[in-house]
Order: sequence, then structure tokens, then C-alpha cells
Amino acid sequence: MGKLTTHLLDTAAGCPAAGVRIRLYHLGELICETASNTDGRCDGPLLSDAPAGEYEIVFSIGSYFRGRGVESPFLDEVPVRFSVVAGGNYHVPLVCSPFAYSTYRGS
Repeated sequence: MGKLTTHLLDTAAGCPAAGVRIRLYHLGELICETASNTDGRCDGPLLSDAPAGEYEIVFSIGSYFRGRGVESPFLDEVPVRFSVVAGGNYHVPLVCSPFAYSTYRGS
């Protein structure tokens, strides 16, 4: 079984997004809650030995941007839903600003 990791980049400031609350759900059940470190990553995988199924990562970027002085960020909670096939490694980065985001399956 593979692992699941993430990375957050703040494109408005041109830096990693540190201190963002991250929640991971599998089939609707919360299985992990953490925050990004100073490099915009988690200190370890969100999940090791990830079973196949439907997942959702919720990134709390609204509070992150308010903490950086943005009065009214357009985005608050960014949910990313995806499917995992058994045995695969999944890296789900979030590239964000107060007004837009992008994600993809990284390696």
C-alpha cells in the first residue's frame, strides 16, 4: 500500500503556506488532522499504507490568509476529493492565493 502526502504553496506571497489546518477524510470519516510546517508540508505522510477508496483533504486556507492580514479572503475551506488505488503513492499539493487555488496529483 502507498502513502499520501501534501504540500501548500502561497502564490500571493511566493512562499510555503505554514500553519494551515489540514483534515483528511476517508469515506466521510475524519482519519487525520494536522497543520503544515514552515516548509508548507506535513512532518510526515498524512497516511501510510493508504487503502483504496474515496478521500477528501480539506485545507483551511481562509484562516491562514486572515492571519497574514488579508481582510476578506474569497476562499475559506478548500475540499479536494480524489480516489486512491491500492499500492499507489499520492502527493496532493495545493497552490493557493486568497482568491484561487489549483491542485494536481504529484509524485
